[in-house]
Amino acid sequence: MKRQLLLVFAAAILLASCGTTKNSGNDLAQATPIDSQIDLTQVQNDKVPVTIDPGRFTVESVTYRLPKVVQGTYAISNFGKYVDDFKAFDYKGNELSVVKSDVNTWIISNAKQLDKITYLVNDTFDIEQEGGIGKEQPFSPSGTDIEPNEYVLNLHGFIGYFDSLKNNQYKLEVTAPSDFKRSSALQQTSFTTSTDGKTATSSYFAPRYFDITDNPMMYGKFTVEEFQVGDIKIVLSVYSPNNKHSAESLKPTMFKMMKAQKAFLGDINSTPRYDIFLYLSDGSETSPKGFGALEHHKSTMVVMPEDESQDELAKGMIDVVSHEFFHIVTPLSVHSEDVHYFDYNNPTFSKHLWMYEGVTEYFATLFQVNQGLVSEDEFYDKIMDKIQYSLQMDDTMSFTKMSENVISQPYKDQYINVYQKGALIGMCLDIILREESHGQRGILSLMKELSKKYGVDKPFEDDKLIDEITAMTYPSVGAFLNTHVVGTTPIDYNTFFDKVGLEIADGKAKTNYIQNGTDLIVSGDGQKGIVFFTDQVLENSFWKDQGVQPNDIIKEINGTTVTLQNANQIFQGVFMWKPGEDIEVKLDRNGKEITIKTTTTQSYTTGKVLKEKPNATPAEIALREAWLKG
Repeated sequence: MKRQLLLVFAAAILLASCGTTKNSGNDLAQATPIDSQIDLTQVQNDKVPVTIDPGRFTVESVTYRLPKVVQGTYAISNFGKYVDDFKAFDYKGNELSVVKSDVNTWIISNAKQLDKITYLVNDTFDIEQEGGIGKEQPFSPSGTDIEPNEYVLNLHGFIGYFDSLKNNQYKLEVTAPSDFKRSSALQQTSFTTSTDGKTATSSYFAPRYFDITDNPMMYGKFTVEEFQVGDIKIVLSVYSPNNKHSAESLKPTMFKMMKAQKAFLGDINSTPRYDIFLYLSDGSETSPKGFGALEHHKSTMVVMPEDESQDELAKGMIDVVSHEFFHIVTPLSVHSEDVHYFDYNNPTFSKHLWMYEGVTEYFATLFQVNQGLVSEDEFYDKIMDKIQYSLQMDDTMSFTKMSENVISQPYKDQYINVYQKGALIGMCLDIILREESHGQRGILSLMKELSKKYGVDKPFEDDKLIDEITAMTYPSVGAFLNTHVVGTTPIDYNTFFDKVGLEIADGKAKTNYIQNGTDLIVSGDGQKGIVFFTDQVLENSFWKDQGVQPNDIIKEINGTTVTLQNANQIFQGVFMWKPGEDIEVKLDRNGKEITIKTTTTQSYTTGKVLKEKPNATPAEIALREAWLKG
């Protein structure tokens, strides 16, 4: 999973702020594929009807569940919350007794007579407005959308499982208007059109429940493009509610990026097809609010803001989708038993988020400089950003302990650090491996070796991974992991940069238009109901050049009046400004209106920068070259 890093203003700041259990006697149901049906032509009040036919049971009661947690999210979603009118029927059409034992679980009595169950599913995008993101609501890319022209079918939000039948095959039928486009990596077995030609039913096959949850779909009126990268077919599906973007407009960027990723990965081929689903949010009340992506073995579901320029969206997609595609290395090819035998309602979590998310994020950063998509200075800036953001988190928390307890506090609030310090852990390991092997091995080669040892169908034992990695590499690798990943000792990054002829020093650092590094340059006064620039504005070159002063009240930005109520939304937009944008800002300075109408330029502040040492030795330069280009 990758959450797009957007600045979020907390109210306090503005006011002063991703083994089946078998019941004996159940042989008939266990041998029968589970028939499941989703009917998009019978939607009422934004609710989709679902029918599940499991075959005949030979036990007195059975339990049916929707997931509490889905793989890759590391958070509670409770998809059962979105189910209404749950009913069970016998073979004569009579209702059976059903007890809802918790938010995601239904216990059906007299199960020997059970013919089918039916229920209605609400979408989650609509619900996001009611409680905000992160309040045990699905992260948008794992959620569902039910709109007349667009359906996001993350199937774990529609299809559940019987406790005793998670390893059963599934037959899924999706009925929709015949003019809808359909996109999914799940194997389609048939396609039939109704006699009047108005509807069509696609049938799919899933070997087990995991494959239901692992293959999202999009149905509706969106754009699709296909292209080939080596021996992998890429299918790009894009929904843009106002037709601002399309699969065709994004195809060149995605092709260039994925071609570079494939070149970086080399001989890793774990899927013949990869789907990219992009839902663009128009910012309306019922549109999704959580921007980022959720990985799957053969696809990724992405949610991004529609109101971005082509260049902004392309850059965001490179950062987000490249991360998700690299998940074909881990956890697809390298994963623990917690991942392989995932329990959707009582999950345990691996200790190794530093690898699943951290190393994946590191690859998504490294490949860009490795393949010439960004300059070395741009790469250094990204690494420095990760250091600065990671230091705002708990730098002494054991990463393995945080990973193992990621859905509970205080560890839950530290999860975002997997994309910052987790990536830096990957970087340090890469440098250690390059140094020890005289430039011949890096963390990518280590991941390839682990892939060969384990692979898609063979998980590793969580507690043994670090010892195995140490045995496969060098004692220094084990010492680093035990000290800085299992242990609580913060990493001295200068130690590793010194090996490759780099240093962290004071300098002119790039920044955005509402921060100096990680420090905000705007604040709010709840009693006065105003948002204003702080003293920090004088250290931000763009605003200083415009003559902005501390305590200038921000009245209007690009025609929108700024209030405490809308400040979060407005300044997220300002955070995403890029050089070359025309802007107009109105300020109040001691009762006098000041208007700034200009074109943005790159803003700088004084801060820490990562740069080449002037006295780097030939050996350090050679190691740097092996690290960045090897």
